Amino acid sequence: MGIKKIVDKVKEEVKVLKGEESKDKQYRNEQDYPDVASARAAFEESKRKLFNVNLWSKLEGINSTFELYDDRGRKTMADTPQIGYFVKITLPASNVENWVNVSSIRQEDNLAEFAVHPSEKPNPPAEEEAVTKHFFTKEASSTFRVELQGTRLIASEIGRNEYINNQGEESGARSVLNTLIAEGGWAGFQGLQWDKLTSYLAHQKGAKAG
Repeated sequence: MGIKKIVDKVKEEVKVLKGEESKDKQYRNEQDYPDVASARAAFEESKRKLFNVNLWSKLEGINSTFELYDDRGRKTMADTPQIGYFVKITLPASNVENWVNVSSIRQEDNLAEFAVHPSEKPNPPAEEEAVTKHFFTKEASSTFRVELQGTRLIASEIGRNEYINNQGEESGARSVLNTLIAEGGWAGFQGLQWDKLTSYLAHQKGAKAG
């Protein structure tokens, strides 16, 4: 890499750290099946695993905790989210809550997905700040998708507009914490987490029983 490219890369990272620029990332795993019938059966099972968010916490190894809440902020064991539902994400070895809101759900013959955006905590106590409880800003999104292309099953996590939530009122008192999470703990863990999840959705890896 030339000096100019190195300098440009450093400048880019500084802007990202300041919350002035975003990153887009995508993770995917896939699996081929011997015939259409088995691929279709695998896709239907993959859809079930995609929408049952609470089961994501059971992935083997180091893993985040995912908890589904309804649109009134009540924890639910529903096996399918709805638009307006929330997901609380807690990173490993952390008690910091990160909340996202389900903004869209799409189901077609050969595709199923839902998208989430960082959000406030649902129904926060009066003494808490009404700020985005996430290390990315509300402009960020994650789309979780499974699709069938012939006899190939593909599972993806698509991250867009990942601005660090460390500017202005939206970050509240979490500005420094959000920077440390986004560029520290999460930056090093993101690839492992979404590779683990997409492997699970593509039936390459399982989940713990119970």
